[in-house]
Amino acid sequence: MKQGNLILLQRAILNLLIFLLMSNLTFGQSVADLIDAVSKEGILANLRAFSGEDSTTVSGNKVIIQHRVSSKNNDLAAAYLKEQLSSRGLSVNEISFGTNGRNIVAKQLGSVNPANIHIICAHYDSVNDHGADDNASGTVAVLEAARILSQYNFENTIIYALWDEEEIGLKGSKDYAQKASNSNENILSVLNMDMMAYDSDNDHQFDIDVRDIANSYEIRDELINLVSTYNLDLKSKVVDPGTPDSDHFSFWNVGYSAILLGEAWSVNDITPGYHTANDRISLINMDYYFEMVKLSVGYIASNGILKSSSIPELLDTSKVIIFPNPSSNSLNIDLGVSIKGNVSIINIAGIKVQLAKVDGQYIQLEIGDLLSGTYYIKIDNEEGTSSTFEFSKN
Repeated sequence: MKQGNLILLQRAILNLLIFLLMSNLTFGQSVADLIDAVSKEGILANLRAFSGEDSTTVSGNKVIIQHRVSSKNNDLAAAYLKEQLSSRGLSVNEISFGTNGRNIVAKQLGSVNPANIHIICAHYDSVNDHGADDNASGTVAVLEAARILSQYNFENTIIYALWDEEEIGLKGSKDYAQKASNSNENILSVLNMDMMAYDSDNDHQFDIDVRDIANSYEIRDELINLVSTYNLDLKSKVVDPGTPDSDHFSFWNVGYSAILLGEAWSVNDITPGYHTANDRISLINMDYYFEMVKLSVGYIASNGILKSSSIPELLDTSKVIIFPNPSSNSLNIDLGVSIKGNVSIINIAGIKVQLAKVDGQYIQLEIGDLLSGTYYIKIDNEEGTSSTFEFSKN
């Protein structure tokens, strides 16, 4: 081979290597990778613990979660969920409502569009002991999604919500949905999972309960497409109009896009343990449940939108200090380093309500004119990198 041709070949190989390297940096993990990260052994272990088949650890003590009946005190279950979600580095809130109810809600703030919210949720209370299918199955799916997705950076905000007192009137989700509507929160989708692990004839059929409310049909279509795109061993059955008897209905009532993902009630393939102490792990079809959890993780991962790994965070968020938070008038921010760029305040509906320049390490924002509520601070520079934070206005 002539020297000139050899040089051209070497350059071509070098360019190919650079392209492959940049492709890896640009795209990083894919939705398929996140779906494949679902662990059958992990969800089984969590399901056994949360339905009281095996002991687990809560607050450093070895315990058995025998039941999650709200009227009999399900504090142990709530504490378990808080610890599980907190261990993923998520911001977790216990939101009280009514006399004894408490929702467990964790937030993974989007780095580009923090006001765009996608909710993955399930109720964690039960009617009787164990409640493996109803609804430890949905609860554990939320926990598995949090385990996997919390490791990555998403453009949109993901909320992992676990509702209390569903079994006595959807009380937890009603309280949350109404408050979100009152605040004009920009909730784009709600994926509610309730009883998603029983399949007696092993046909892997599942229901998508939907109604023509907001963009709920788009959620339906995306779930159906995900099954075929990622070769999931599932068969969808659309139920329209969908049932009013689970937490998605609370969001329909205030005009949000939502669906119910669950086992095939439409063809009466319902667990014989329903609302009894016989709703135990022995009735669960683990192969079917595994596919259902993968579908739920795939949906939230797709809508969260993975941020390219080639675009780093502008700031080390662990070193940023915002004080006081909540605040009434002035908000002080220590960025940890000196930067030059812009700072925006965005309200819960996604509207930019303030814009200022930043040139240094410290920022002071006057927020006395803002209405009370939750806001996002987005700091960016000319290179297109950004970081996002949340604060509350009293």
